[in-house]
Order: sequence, then C-alpha cells, then structure tokens
Amino acid sequence: MRHLILLLTILFLLSGCASPAAPPAQPTETAPSFTLQETTAPPATVPTEPEDDALVRVKDYLPDVQQELMYATRENFTGEQIYSFYEAYLRYGTIKKLQAVSQELSQMGLNLKIWDGFRPVSAQFRLWEICPDPTYVANPETGFSSHSRGNTVDLTLVDETGQELEMPTGFDDFSALADRDYSDCPTVARENAQLLQDVMERGGFTGYFGEWWHFSDTQDYPVEETFEPPAG
Repeated sequence: MRHLILLLTILFLLSGCASPAAPPAQPTETAPSFTLQETTAPPATVPTEPEDDALVRVKDYLPDVQQELMYATRENFTGEQIYSFYEAYLRYGTIKKLQAVSQELSQMGLNLKIWDGFRPVSAQFRLWEICPDPTYVANPETGFSSHSRGNTVDLTLVDETGQELEMPTGFDDFSALADRDYSDCPTVARENAQLLQDVMERGGFTGYFGEWWHFSDTQDYPVEETFEPPAG
C-alpha cells in the first residue's frame, strides 16, 4: 500500500513538469495611423496686365522705341530743364495703340522717337511760369495740356540706324512751317510728316493742327493731378 501511494505521488509530480506554463501574452504593436496628404505645388504667378487707364513706363512695353524727353534737357523752347525724370509714361491703353503703330512702321524699316509723353501738373505750372502765353502753353488755371491726361505724345520718325527723318521743323517750333499744311515744306519733309500722320491716325490717334509732332489717343482719360514719374 505504501508503494502505491509513492507511485501515485511521483506520477502527479511528473505530470506537472511536463506542461510548462505558457508565457504571458505580449501586447500587440499597432501600426501608426496617418492620412496621406497630397501636396500641390503653388500656382505660377502670372503677371497682371495693367488696366487701360494705368500710367506705365513706355520702355517696359515698347523697348525698341527711342526716347529723348526734351523737357528733361535744356533743348526746348524755354531753354530750361522742366522735368527731373528721363523716362516717358503713358496710359497703357495708349501704349497698346503705339505698339500697333510701331509694328506697321517696322515693316518699312522705320520706328518712333518720343519727345514728350505724360506731363505732370507741376510741370505745366512751371511751363506757364516761364512762358505765360496761351498761344504756346496751356494755362493750368483754366485747363491743362492733354499731355497731363497721359494719352498724348510728341514724336517723330527714325530710320533703322536711329537717325531722325527730315520733317517740316524741329520740336517745339512755333512757326507756320510746323502746322499740318505741308504745302510750304520741302517734298521729303512733307512726305515724311504725312506718313507719320497717316500711320498714327490708322493707329487710333488724332493730330493737333498746329504741331505736326503732336498726337492724342482718341480714347480720352481724365487729367492725372497727383502722379509724378520717379526722378532720374
């Protein structure tokens, strides 16, 4: 009987050792949750075209057109420098018309040379101070020059080398030869002045009878009373 009890005890102990305890469960790692964000490149910046009434620098849109602002020098009828700036400004709508004129002239081997564009109100007062004669200068107390509207330009023709073509007179000549009755001019000067007039009128400009070089956009704009082109 004692042997039977001993045998049962041994079998009980062996059954406990044969089944080792299972290791404790390890926590399950969960993959991080995230949402894939689509990245979109910022849109390219597109230059905004100016409004037609914006006063802009002519050179930025007509780089091949020559400029020699006579009132920025002493080479004008006053003998004094009126402007402190050397770049012509015009309304953008007027410049678009000049672009068409320039393209037409380029087919003839010609181009434009600008002598005057936008004229600040301050400059008009200065001109009147020097020459208070309404025959030659608009009285700013009663009305400004159309140049102060930014749609008027004084110009002439140049050839492929940049040389000015022969015209009835030079700039700011107030003699009878400067008007648009070209019958009293030499043949070449008459033909060149008529060519300039014809091309400008086709482009949407109208000329002042007393000055062959003076043209205004048929689109009118108000007088600009505050804008001053930057000096230098």
